Amino acid sequence: MRLELRHLRVLCAIADLGSLGKAASALRLSQPALSAQLRRIERFMGGELFLRTNSGVRPTSFGIEIVEGARQILTSVDSLGRRTGRHSCSKAIRLGSTTTPVLAGLIARISRQQPRVSVTIRSEYGIAALLAMLESDKLDVALVLDYPGFELRDSEMLDTRPFAVEPAFVALPAGHRLAHRTEVPLRELAGEAWFVSPDDGAGWPGVFYRSCEQAGFRPAVTHEFLGEKNLQDMIAAGVGVTICQPTMRPMYGMVVRPLEGSPIRVRQLVVWRREGPAAPLAAQLHRYAREAYQDLVAQTPHYQAWTVRQRISPGFTL
Repeated sequence: MRLELRHLRVLCAIADLGSLGKAASALRLSQPALSAQLRRIERFMGGELFLRTNSGVRPTSFGIEIVEGARQILTSVDSLGRRTGRHSCSKAIRLGSTTTPVLAGLIARISRQQPRVSVTIRSEYGIAALLAMLESDKLDVALVLDYPGFELRDSEMLDTRPFAVEPAFVALPAGHRLAHRTEVPLRELAGEAWFVSPDDGAGWPGVFYRSCEQAGFRPAVTHEFLGEKNLQDMIAAGVGVTICQPTMRPMYGMVVRPLEGSPIRVRQLVVWRREGPAAPLAAQLHRYAREAYQDLVAQTPHYQAWTVRQRISPGFTL
């Protein structure tokens, strides 16, 4: 046999409790299994370690020497484990994210404030796909979106916490007839060609089409499109308009305006596995995401102006 730490713990338990039966119970072993282990240890050591008596067992002189050595080894190992636990807090987290500008600010804050946490990133447009990866233990935490009235389903495996609720804005060509408006009524865009991003598995684009119907129209022309840079090129060229996040920074040739009455709203959320490595950091990750979002608002004049007019704090939460 090869002597292992568990064998040393067996010897110490027998010496401390003075009984094979009590030691077996403490170590969650059957008494025959413990007795067999002791015989193997004694053969390995080359001598009898305990004397069997009517009241239990007691160490032999040789056994006292061996048990003392075992205690010293186990004390050193336990001390080493405590030092490692105090000073080595490194962990790896698998982070998934849908399309959100919050990601960069979140990662930067983790890097600065949690230097022992390493993060690998998985970008995925579909919300349903991200949730499935969380539940199948392929991700530990994710940045996702949902929509008031279409909130994400509850899950026994996941915890969810919103860090912002934002109104959807509209991106228009700079020369558009409504580009000068402070806010744009959705109904006045009834005749436009729309760029609409694909199904995200969380309610989009159904939320968009429902809002159009409530405004009294259904878009006559829609283009399914994904990719912000190319999309902005299309808007600036006057090909159509699109619903966008209020933190979008428009390129030359286009403007971003609030929709009157905020008919479409979006929740931004942090979701994590309850039993995963991100769970102990969930409060910090939520705070970092909220701070990153507030920074984006401060850097986006059209969104900041809207929050001032509405007299609300940036990134107001439910």
